[in-house]
Amino acid sequence: MSAVFKTMEAGFEPMTEANLDEVVAIERAAYAHPWTRGNFSDSLKSGYQAQLLRGGETLLAYFVAMKGVDEVHLLNITVAPSFQGQGWGRVMLDALAIWARGQGAQWLWLEVRTSNTRAQEVYLRYGYRRVGERKNYYPADGGREDAIVMSYKL
Repeated sequence: MSAVFKTMEAGFEPMTEANLDEVVAIERAAYAHPWTRGNFSDSLKSGYQAQLLRGGETLLAYFVAMKGVDEVHLLNITVAPSFQGQGWGRVMLDALAIWARGQGAQWLWLEVRTSNTRAQEVYLRYGYRRVGERKNYYPADGGREDAIVMSYKL
């Protein structure tokens, strides 16, 4: 699967330990409470699906997902801040859905911060539905923040 990135081709590659400095730099630029290098490393060691999307040498986006019995749980999806609003989030969600279907999954699940209305809009436009809430799920400045649970039927 590829998409045109200006005059370069964009394509996917597996996330590896060698990519983590680059991934963590984007994670820190994108979030007030980013995943740590250890979170990414542990995900790779656990065998989770972790993919990068590159345009040439430029890291555009990545995702980390965990396979369950008949579902996939999206743990992290990030588009580099300088490439947000250009459709790369949808490309990432397409890639996730294609991989999940290939794994025999029937559902995709995710949590999103209640304050992250931009991401919620992306998920809703894609076809995810809000199915619940997790109280005090995420760390936040001065306390905790609730998460909205969303699902997508494959």
